[in-house]
Amino acid sequence: MVNDKQLNKEAMQVLKDTSRTFYIPITFLQKDVKQAVAAAYLAMRAIDEIEDHEKLTNDVKYDVLMEVSQLLAHQPFDATQYQSCLQSYSALLPEVTLRLGDWLTFCPAEARPIISRATAEMATGMAKWAQRDWQIDTKEDLDDYTYYVAGLVGVMLSELWEWSAGVKTDRDLAIGYGRGLQAVNILRNADEDLDERGVNFMPTNWTRDDLFSYADDNLAKADLYMKDINKRSILLFCRLPLALAHKTLKAMKSGREKISREEVEQTVQEVQQD
Repeated sequence: MVNDKQLNKEAMQVLKDTSRTFYIPITFLQKDVKQAVAAAYLAMRAIDEIEDHEKLTNDVKYDVLMEVSQLLAHQPFDATQYQSCLQSYSALLPEVTLRLGDWLTFCPAEARPIISRATAEMATGMAKWAQRDWQIDTKEDLDDYTYYVAGLVGVMLSELWEWSAGVKTDRDLAIGYGRGLQAVNILRNADEDLDERGVNFMPTNWTRDDLFSYADDNLAKADLYMKDINKRSILLFCRLPLALAHKTLKAMKSGREKISREEVEQTVQEVQQD
């Protein structure tokens, strides 16, 4: 049995190993909400690794994600049943996915229902889109997909802000915050998604400029979302991914693939000094 101190250390290390981009802003947060957001990221990354896995068929992804969704929807989370669900694929899956039960244990008990509910909804949405082979034909399709994989994260974070600090935000703007970040990721990873997964997230007859406009519209909502946040640590957390998204979008519009490591480090410093 891993004790609380050891689990905290391991969770933060897996978070750092999995995504330094999110590890940094999470460290800006105060203790309880920091643990909750870290647990949320790890839980959602756990199911994202299933959705993105190159060696799992779409049918397997659908079945596993739907079962995981059902397990998350019923509390307390049955870690034994979860391991049984993954047993046939455990050799293929990373640590962050195999230890979903640990990440929920690491999460403060009061925040656990928020994270479990959001991750369950995300798993259902991912299952649906895996079954559809991520065939996005219309803007409505794109809105639906980006809601499940990112807008939903904005909604969950808003619930955590209210739980931890009494900070109330607009739900539609929270969805826009998540969608804006995801739209930038779609633009940045378009060639990789097409080459490695055979997936094109751009609606039929859309151009890259249309997707730039989609990102701009949602990042504008993200900018408005920030105005409701009056807690400095939460504001710092939200500000860094948004600032990086704006800079990355600007770079791509000028023909660059992404911003440099030096620009990322400079942005981190700017956000902390603001």
